[in-house]
Amino acid sequence: MQHNPSHGPIDPYAGMREVPGFTLTSTDIQDGEPLPAEQYAEYAGGSNRSPQLSWSGFPEGTKSFAVTCYDPDAPTGSGFWHWAVANIPASVTELPAGAGSLGSALLPQGAVAMPNEKREPAFSGAAPPEGTGVHHYWFVVHALDAERIDVDPEATPAVMGFMMREAVLARAIIVATGEFGGAA
Repeated sequence: MQHNPSHGPIDPYAGMREVPGFTLTSTDIQDGEPLPAEQYAEYAGGSNRSPQLSWSGFPEGTKSFAVTCYDPDAPTGSGFWHWAVANIPASVTELPAGAGSLGSALLPQGAVAMPNEKREPAFSGAAPPEGTGVHHYWFVVHALDAERIDVDPEATPAVMGFMMREAVLARAIIVATGEFGGAA
């Protein structure tokens, strides 16, 4: 599914080099739709499970992928990184549901899960604080022209984004929404 750029008040990619899009689909989440309970944090009534993601139509010359999930609406002044995975081989075009679990064997060999905002190398489910309105969760697959990004596995997702910025050939995006009590 191609992302509709009208989703949300904040586009975290607006100031970056423009690149083409490609197709991202999921059996768990839909562009512009509320997140299912499974994608919320356990303490917010969910299962803290990363969604299933599949992608296609990426450019020739793609040598690897990175996957990120970012909430620019978090009341932090800097957003909230929920998930970041670097160095997914170009032969991989799908991550199963739950691939973002701490210590998951569902990530492909060579892939590196970066620490999220909670400092865990895993997916952190949605948990918008009460009174903060609708949040937008940007699930993005980045097609890269590098086989791997040489980034410290303890670095932040923002550092990963900086390290891969010149290697990005295209992005596939699904923006799902969530709000306080949404997993109920």
